[in-house]
Amino acid sequence: MKLTCSTMMAVAILLAAKVAISDEPAPTLAQQPQQQREKSAKKIPADVRRVMKAKTEELARSGLVETSLNVGDKAPDFDLPNANGKTVRLSDLLQHGPVVVAFYRGGWCPYCNLELRALQKSLAEIEKHGAQLVAISPQTPDSSLSTQQKDELQFQVLSDKHNTVARQFGIVFTLPEEIRSIYKSFGHDLAARNGDDSFELPFPATYVIGQDRVIRFAFVNADYTKRAGPADILAVLRELHGR
Repeated sequence: MKLTCSTMMAVAILLAAKVAISDEPAPTLAQQPQQQREKSAKKIPADVRRVMKAKTEELARSGLVETSLNVGDKAPDFDLPNANGKTVRLSDLLQHGPVVVAFYRGGWCPYCNLELRALQKSLAEIEKHGAQLVAISPQTPDSSLSTQQKDELQFQVLSDKHNTVARQFGIVFTLPEEIRSIYKSFGHDLAARNGDDSFELPFPATYVIGQDRVIRFAFVNADYTKRAGPADILAVLRELHGR
C-alpha cells in the first residue's frame, strides 16, 4: 500500500508526540502531593476541605512535633510483626547496617501510598548504601499485607498495634471527632483497619537510625500531605556509608 504525503506526515506527528510523552520526567515525591491536593480539591467539598485544613493547623500548633524524637536521640529498640506475621526486631536489622524507618498512617491514605511507592523506587539505592527499609503503621497485619501487595512493596511493612512503637517516638495523636466523621464519609473504616477504636494515628515520620541506634535523620510533620523525600534519606546514608 502506498502512503500519501499527508498520511506520512500524520504518522510522523503521532510518533513525535509519543516520544515527547515518554521523555517527560515522572513527577518527584515533592510534586506528587501537590498533584494529589489538586485532585482532592476537585472531589472534596470546599467546606470539608476547610475543616480538614483547620484541624491540621491546630495539630501543628499542639507542640507534639517539637517533642518527638529527633536527630541525636536514641531510638527505642522494638519488635513488630510484618505483613506475614513474622517478628522483626530493630536491633537485629541494625547488625547489618543503618535502618530507614517510615511511619505512615495507613494504606487508605493516598499520600502514604505516594510515599511508599517513592520509597520502593529508591529501595535499590537505599540498599546499595548498606541500609534496610521498614514501614510502620497501626494497621493490622492483614491490612498491612493488603497495602504491601497493592503498592508492590519489596521491603518490610510492619504492624504497630495500638501505636505502641510510634508512641515511643512521640509521634502519636488522636484524630478529632470532626475528621473521624469526614473519613467515615470517605469510606475509611479505621477501627476495622487498625483493630481498635482509639482513632489514634502516627504523624508521617521518617527516621534514619545508625547502628548505634542514634537517630541521624528525622522528619516529622503534622501536615499529612508533607513527606520526606528519598533524596534527603539517601544523602544521610551516603554520609554514613562513607564512614
